[in-house]
Amino acid sequence: MKSKRTRRWWWTASAFMASGCTAILGLDKDYHPFEGAGGDAVSGGGDASSGRGGAGNGSGAGNGSGAGNGGGGAAECTRGDARCSDNRLERCNDHSQWDAPEPCPAEAPVCSGGACTTPPSCEGLPSTCGPGESESCCASAVVPGGTFDRGNDAASPATVSDFRLDRFEVTVGRFRRFFEAYPGSQPAADAGAHPGIQGSGWNPAWNSELPPDAAALRAAVMCTPDNADMRTWTEEAGAQEHLPMNCVSWVVAFAFCAWDGGRLPTEAEWNYAAAGGDEQRQYPWSNPPASTIIDASYASYDCRESAAPGCTFQSDFSDIAHVGSRSPKGDGRWTQADLGGSMREWVLDGYGTYPAECVDCANLTDTSNRVVRGGSSFGTPSYLLTSERVSVAPSAPYYSLGVRCARTP
Repeated sequence: MKSKRTRRWWWTASAFMASGCTAILGLDKDYHPFEGAGGDAVSGGGDASSGRGGAGNGSGAGNGSGAGNGGGGAAECTRGDARCSDNRLERCNDHSQWDAPEPCPAEAPVCSGGACTTPPSCEGLPSTCGPGESESCCASAVVPGGTFDRGNDAASPATVSDFRLDRFEVTVGRFRRFFEAYPGSQPAADAGAHPGIQGSGWNPAWNSELPPDAAALRAAVMCTPDNADMRTWTEEAGAQEHLPMNCVSWVVAFAFCAWDGGRLPTEAEWNYAAAGGDEQRQYPWSNPPASTIIDASYASYDCRESAAPGCTFQSDFSDIAHVGSRSPKGDGRWTQADLGGSMREWVLDGYGTYPAECVDCANLTDTSNRVVRGGSSFGTPSYLLTSERVSVAPSAPYYSLGVRCARTP
């Protein structure tokens, strides 16, 4: 009898201890790690982007399943699961463990919902960019972070973290997708923010500077009245879809990149990519870095696309090259094309003195004018230098102004 009482006491104590531990771990909730396999991946998966387990259905097959990090079991995930972590794709292996994150490929650079996806601006868009007009116009390449001298000036060092920078400038075809979604493509508050810079996202106060509807947006990208014949935008899709989009104001450029899952690069990021980081290149293609060799085989500049004197636009746009036409010869260190020439490119920063030595910084205070970089098809060689910066009013829809988006790596 004593042995039986001892066993009964031990069973009771064990049950109590298990109940206490369950309450402490939060497992006294309706958590059933082996139920609902193949169910609703959203309601049962918890946080799909982080893989934290959650209560509910679908703990078997959904991303971030109930067997995830929050489930308390030995298994981290269910085979076949996938999730996004810092814009990298993680897959669940045969041992129910998360494999090391993999970068998304250039043609599908955005990790969303457990898959590498194509940005909205390239959905259904043919691959018409690059020297062979056969690359995705949304190709994006990682720029490894580091420290360099802004403007090739040792007095202005800065450090940037890893980021992606689109290989090509935004094309007319990509912008057409934004136009077709407008005004639903207008940004929400804080959209398009740099992940390391507080207050760098969309400010709702800028809404008044955006065109209110599609008709107003169409009018806004027609360039100034005296330069309307220089616009690359067309009412209908045609032969100019793979030309760089021009005549975009700073707010429209910001809105486009935010809608497309990206953001405007900071001036430091853009300058870092163009200068080849610590190589401190004179031109994006300079090799060796101190080389100042430039001709029409490296970049589109100084109206050199046609044999006609001056710039020609009215009939064939023959002095505006399609994006990536000088690749790979004119590419930067990390494969970005047209960092010199083609279109000047908006960056996030207001124009002013460089912020003090810093990590992931931008000038968010002096914003009466914004910085543009990179020169254009119409500018002289000096504007294509990686050290050159120009101040432009953010509302300006000039024919030499385009945009390129940055993204989370």
